[in-house]
Amino acid sequence: MKSLWDDNAAAQFPGELGLRVYSSRLLGRETALVLHGGGNTSVKITEKNLLGADETLLYVKGSGWDLEHIEAAGFSPVRLDHLLKLAKLRQLSDPQMVNELRTHMTRATAPTPSVEAILHAVLPYSYVDHTHADAVVTVTNTTNGLERIREIYGDSVVIIPYIMPGFDLARLCAEEYARQAGPKTLGMVLLNHGIFSFGATAKESYERMIDLVTRAENYLAQHNAWAIPAATEKSVMAPLRRELATLRRELSAAAGSPMILAMHDDAASLAFVRRKDVVSISQQGPATPDHVIRTKRLPMLGRDVGAYAEAYKKYFNEHGPKAKEPKAMLDPAPRVILDPEFGVATAGRNAKDAAIAFDIYAHTMAIVDRGTRLGGYRALPAQDLFDMEYWDLEQAKLKSGGKSPMFSGEIALVTGAASGIGKACVDSLLARGTAVVGLDINAAITSLYYRPDYLGLVCDVTDEKQLTDALEKTARTFGGLDMLILNAGIFPASCRIEVLATAEWQKVMCINLDANFTLLREAQPLLKLAPRGGRVVVIGSKNVSAPGPGAAAYSASKAALNQLARVAALEWGADNIRINSLHPNAVFDTGIWTDEVLAARAKHYGLTVEQYKKNNVLKTEVTSRDVAELAAEMCGPLFAKTTAAQVPVDGGNERVI
Repeated sequence: MKSLWDDNAAAQFPGELGLRVYSSRLLGRETALVLHGGGNTSVKITEKNLLGADETLLYVKGSGWDLEHIEAAGFSPVRLDHLLKLAKLRQLSDPQMVNELRTHMTRATAPTPSVEAILHAVLPYSYVDHTHADAVVTVTNTTNGLERIREIYGDSVVIIPYIMPGFDLARLCAEEYARQAGPKTLGMVLLNHGIFSFGATAKESYERMIDLVTRAENYLAQHNAWAIPAATEKSVMAPLRRELATLRRELSAAAGSPMILAMHDDAASLAFVRRKDVVSISQQGPATPDHVIRTKRLPMLGRDVGAYAEAYKKYFNEHGPKAKEPKAMLDPAPRVILDPEFGVATAGRNAKDAAIAFDIYAHTMAIVDRGTRLGGYRALPAQDLFDMEYWDLEQAKLKSGGKSPMFSGEIALVTGAASGIGKACVDSLLARGTAVVGLDINAAITSLYYRPDYLGLVCDVTDEKQLTDALEKTARTFGGLDMLILNAGIFPASCRIEVLATAEWQKVMCINLDANFTLLREAQPLLKLAPRGGRVVVIGSKNVSAPGPGAAAYSASKAALNQLARVAALEWGADNIRINSLHPNAVFDTGIWTDEVLAARAKHYGLTVEQYKKNNVLKTEVTSRDVAELAAEMCGPLFAKTTAAQVPVDGGNERVI
């Protein structure tokens, strides 16, 4: 591992706290050191308080911040004197400790300080860094990890046996540091947990961390336990969407709410799940207890969710209720699934959580592989991992997490999603917590958003193979399909029937009708497996009930699509799939309505542009967002008992009325 410190870059971060921000970000950039909010950093700074007296504060990383993107506001200033007094107590519950941390900050708006604040306070250095470095955790998670750590570091680190994070760990570290530390001490290794470095300056503490981790990496390399062999077998390309959707449905039932299921068939994942010893090496537990909350204690082998859930419940009943107050069991659904056919699948209550679970398990697979080659991987006992999962502070986080978004854990596919009503539908669904797949022939669809809950695919909806490929990609990325918004279509130039070319008629029918028929047919097996039932919203047109001259192909195609939706509602109701239609009119914030076209149409009717936009009974303008918001709501609980409805979104059109 190489140091990323740059004096010129560091100069852009003035002051002790500024340098703390800079070096923390350097640590956060290395996924081999910290992942998704893991790790902690701190700095001790003497400042004058409101009364003019000098006061030393511990600025420690606050809850909810990750090191890679942390800012000064992400550090919580806690009075150091009070922390040192707390460290001398013989007993302090974790909830009491958190209360003491929060009530002794100097900034009320600061985030809750890290639970390791007392630990950072007792170390007599200005700067303290803590990471879960893969290389160090690998060494400690072997059958003779303690001896190997001593061999690597000698007297340059203090060694702490495993104990859960919190007050007891802080007190133990204070005692062991006082007993073990000497003039050569550069850091501290917490077995099965991570590593600390410290120094008088941000640069010194950071570069000590890099040096200590590099020693562990070199040790692994010297023992042929660093380079990971690549998979020799390729991923199975056969369609898996129905199998994945079925698995997701079972996961969601075990979890008690819809889940995202993300499949990963990269070379490293396939190499791991196809190991001959995968049963033994994967069932020992995660690399560090900090990862338990995201991945649970053990991954599931194969696809038997019921058996996994029953085993989980049994273990909880035997080991869970040790506290004075009964603990509420977390859902028994697995978060990591290992299957030789599709690789590694990770589950989460939203796409971000599923992505984080994979990032963590990808590192776990590397640690397990290296630890096995170093002499035998060995995780903590199951009880320690279980205690971490049901830690009071973690359960408190879950209880305070607030209400989940309407469509958290659910998946929608939107056609014609690069602009206009389609893009507005994407936005409305994302805002409700949905994982969204957008299809469009426009390549801009792929870069519409860069976030874990969005996937943009270039797709010609008239190509059946491209449609089935899109459904397959949807299932592999998110696990299935809950909602389908049929929006893609064309509105050709005005043309009377007597001069309408057959080719033009067929083109309109192909895009507006045939493509939607194909997508409905191919999506039905996935919608049938949706945990809360499948939902389809058809973006129709005012022309269904009130056609206009010169729009024969368009009006006929939309009317046929409307009839198709009604028949589908009749046929699929028994499968708990509901289908409703929206009929917008005069939605002018789309690509086909340029300023020139608007001006010409308004002039044709003897109206101003503003009058033309509001030429309806309510004298209001209808926007893409108006249509999209209603489309999203039609997928929600307000329309749970409605199917085959046709709702106009036109401000009141006299011909429709």
